[in-house]
Amino acid sequence: MRRAFLSFRRLAWPWLALAGALAVCGGAAAQNKPRIGVTLHPYYSFVKNIVGDRAEVVPVIPGEVNPHGYEPRADDIKRAGTLDALVVNGIGHDEFIFKIIEAAGRKDNLPLIYANATVALIPIGGDKGAEKIVNPHTFISTTAAIQQVYEIARRLGEIDPRNAAAYRNAGRDYGTRIRQLRAEFMQRDAAHARDDFRVATMHAGYDYLFQEFGLRISAVIEPRHGVSPTARQLAQTVDDIKSAHVTVLFAEQYFGGNLAETVQRETGVRVFTLSHITDGPFTAEKFEVEMRENIETLARALEGK
Repeated sequence: MRRAFLSFRRLAWPWLALAGALAVCGGAAAQNKPRIGVTLHPYYSFVKNIVGDRAEVVPVIPGEVNPHGYEPRADDIKRAGTLDALVVNGIGHDEFIFKIIEAAGRKDNLPLIYANATVALIPIGGDKGAEKIVNPHTFISTTAAIQQVYEIARRLGEIDPRNAAAYRNAGRDYGTRIRQLRAEFMQRDAAHARDDFRVATMHAGYDYLFQEFGLRISAVIEPRHGVSPTARQLAQTVDDIKSAHVTVLFAEQYFGGNLAETVQRETGVRVFTLSHITDGPFTAEKFEVEMRENIETLARALEGK
């Protein structure tokens, strides 16, 4: 997976020549608004807030599907053929997109914007495999989200130089709003921060979020996102939760299921749910709305409410 990321990243470097070719040949970016594709809901929010009405933001896949293990459809491939650039996670959360790009015949001529190019990546917490795999959930964070917004704005400005200043300014304004979410949490919960606040999570999707708030994750239930633990793994995790004196379990909103109930019954932990921000309608407001909800949930858990 990492090799695929690096390979596709190298393919993205010729975007300047392609942008010039589009302008000369009368491509979509020259005659109409550029069509900027996105693979995940947070990237729709990021790009829409950066470009406003200066470009069309195009989700490559439907909003109601689970991007983990997604298999491309004919409509996805057709849609990819119309894009002038594409924003990707590129580190494991949207592996489907590389199949789509190749099937659409765009492997060598579609500029890719790797949102995580400047993000400090961390391994997947609680992963039971021998190989340490990069955690792709960088968008469930305020700090990493701002870094991605700035990188996307910069790259869009290079592909569409006429609007570079507007993209840069809009990205800066949007980043300020995201930063305010974190500031509100820190002001509200500085008095409740405690070293003994230990939590378990259903999977490792929230590692970046917890890291930026200095919260310790003592146990992860799923060995991989969407993969249920074996009976032996679950029993060991329950023992880990008890021995670490974990009192709170964070599950994924809408997908906590029976597994969270089982852990709660066996350990007595309180269960809270967090949004993965990768389901439902694509909107400009989605990231801010659901990240605010996540931060509010963290605050309630810290405050014991």
